[in-house]
Amino acid sequence: MADEPQKKPHLSALVGHTNGLTKAASLAAAATRAGGGGGCGGATASSKKLVIKNFRERPKLPDNYTQDTWQKLHEAVGAIQCSISIKYNLEELYQAVENLCSYKVSATLYKQLRQVCEDHVKAQILQFREYPFLMHRNDSLDSLLFLKKINKCWQDHCRQMIMIRSIFLFLDRTYVLQNSMLPSIWDMGLELFRNHIISDKQVQNKTIDGILLLIERERNGEAVDRSLLRSLLSMLSDLQQVYKESFEQRFLEETNCLYAAEGQRLMQEREVPEYLHHVNKRLEEEGDRVITYLDHSTQKPLIACVEKQLLGEHLSAILQKGLDNLLDENRISDLTQTYQLFSRVKGGQQILLQHWSEYIKNFGTTIVVNPEKDKDMVQELLDFKDKVDHIIEVCFQKNEKFINLMKESFETFINKRPNKPAELIAKYVDSKLRAGNKEATDEELERILDKIMIIFRFIHGKDVFEAFYKKDLAKRLLVGKSASVDAEKSMLSKLKHECGAAFTSKLEGMFKDMELSKDVMVQFKQYMQNQSDPGNIDLTVNILTMGYWPTYTPMEVQLNSEMIKLQEVFKTFYLGKHSGRKLQWQTTLGHAVLKAEFKEGKKEFQVSLFQTLVLLMFNEGDEFSFEEIKMATGVEDSELRRTLQSLACGKARVLIKNPKGKDVEDGDKFIFNGDFKHKLFRIKINQIQMKETVEEQVSTTERVFQDRQYQIDAAIVRIMKMRKTLGHNLLVSELYNQLKFPVKPGDLKKRIESLIDRDYMERDKDNPNQYHYVA
Repeated sequence: MADEPQKKPHLSALVGHTNGLTKAASLAAAATRAGGGGGCGGATASSKKLVIKNFRERPKLPDNYTQDTWQKLHEAVGAIQCSISIKYNLEELYQAVENLCSYKVSATLYKQLRQVCEDHVKAQILQFREYPFLMHRNDSLDSLLFLKKINKCWQDHCRQMIMIRSIFLFLDRTYVLQNSMLPSIWDMGLELFRNHIISDKQVQNKTIDGILLLIERERNGEAVDRSLLRSLLSMLSDLQQVYKESFEQRFLEETNCLYAAEGQRLMQEREVPEYLHHVNKRLEEEGDRVITYLDHSTQKPLIACVEKQLLGEHLSAILQKGLDNLLDENRISDLTQTYQLFSRVKGGQQILLQHWSEYIKNFGTTIVVNPEKDKDMVQELLDFKDKVDHIIEVCFQKNEKFINLMKESFETFINKRPNKPAELIAKYVDSKLRAGNKEATDEELERILDKIMIIFRFIHGKDVFEAFYKKDLAKRLLVGKSASVDAEKSMLSKLKHECGAAFTSKLEGMFKDMELSKDVMVQFKQYMQNQSDPGNIDLTVNILTMGYWPTYTPMEVQLNSEMIKLQEVFKTFYLGKHSGRKLQWQTTLGHAVLKAEFKEGKKEFQVSLFQTLVLLMFNEGDEFSFEEIKMATGVEDSELRRTLQSLACGKARVLIKNPKGKDVEDGDKFIFNGDFKHKLFRIKINQIQMKETVEEQVSTTERVFQDRQYQIDAAIVRIMKMRKTLGHNLLVSELYNQLKFPVKPGDLKKRIESLIDRDYMERDKDNPNQYHYVA
């Protein structure tokens, strides 16, 4: 309202003002032309000089002009204040003010106008003094009537001051403008209204009480007159400090009390998602209140008050009560709202980060530490990682702090159980890279391997993964069980990128061996064609470099004469090309395709070498005992029992066991099953060597442990050789920096003692915690 006089000055006043300016401008123009003529005339001899005479004396005002004019103006102001028609023309009134100002009576005119306005405003207070002030605040009807009355008084006052200012505009723009200590006519009106009406304690308290009551009712869901509130609060803002000092302070205090009580109550009554929804709704409501009728300066303290009382005071309680449930149930929209609300409050993100980290550690630990879940551990880890990644991306706006803390939390819980996660990840990769895996396309397999590598990064014992991965890769390559060479090479590339060339050098050597073996076999086949008796067996041999492949325990078995003869032929061929090399046959890795005839017809069996030796016995007879088979084949006891179990107790029962049962016992007899039937022509009988035995698992773990001992010893010797003398704590600290696997201080102490015993280093005679390198 305060700016309205400047935006919409009265039309007739402007017309009068323009006429006055026009007269002055005409006089100035005439003077310029006269002066110009004189100048031109002076340039020639014939011209006459122009004599400019002074203006005639200012005309005197008629007697009583000032008094009569003021009387007119006073009547006009009174008519405006009483909302009745003005007898005089507005242009005439404007001209009258201009005339009075021209004759140096501006100061008197300003004082007279101020006095008239002040008398009128003072008279307005009477209508409020008569109003019943002693009623209870909750008597909302009387309160509303009062507010409407004060609002009407304010609106009337503003309308009147705009009209009065338009008449006295010349006074405002000359005399008032030149006297900086005087308020403009509009500001004078505001000052009078403030001093004589709003500064009255009863009126002010009643007005603010009424406004606060309306806001309270609106907050409780009732519909209120928002335009009335907007007008009244605009009035308080226009009256300078009344809004800040008298209204805003009380408004914020009441808001604080309201939301403090509401927060305490609703935290008890509501579940977290409903509570957060309510907080969001309240923040939107208060934001709308600022836009609609509150002063903009109130926004910051008001929103801060709501955030503090509904959020800041309950941060831990909200997260303890509901965050785990939201995360368990993957409530994306509620988690998004939680993040957005907590980000508004000081310390909110930090406390959300802490609970986020604790949740990941707790949930992840339940996946990793329970041996009963080992079968599904890796898949559950991948699913959990996908879930938290999605939450970070969608709900937490890819916040780097949440990403980094998630990684730290994964690393913490996945290493709470040493070695096992690494072993199971290696086996999971094996299951995905093995032939017969029809679950995924090449693109999907690539994505799975990428996800596996992310989990792999969190593991400290990467040497455990390497050992099991190497063992499984060997089986895939040797038994032809790899699903895709491209996928194998892709996985190898990922491991090399993650862990360096040293980590994958042996694995790459295995692939190289397989490729060289193919070339050797092409040459061997050509060699066999030149033999006088090539034999009935088509032999394929893989030449393995011992340092690249897992260590296999040699097992002596009794091969038939034709197999032995072929082995010797190959040995002669190979050593003829590579003299000085030593060949060691690994029977545990051998496999064959056997042709067999049954009553139903011919079949082919894909079997291990041990299964082959057992089945070939039945060319010589129809029934053999366990002891007879053991003596004839020379296969080790536990291995033979598993082999017979696969032939007589599995799905493809080529042999019949007597007596029946799942386990092979001493004295059991085995009969060739001539009535064997199967819908397939080529049948793969479960090959024992493709199934990891408990012994294999233990031996792989032991090999890793042994390798770690060597690595610790080598690191200690390397450090001591360089430093010559070193204290125990410094040596341990350097070892932790160099070793790439987790190790306990006790294990390091044992290795130090071992090296002292073997004279690689010695203790200082005076200080037992000081070591010296022995050259």
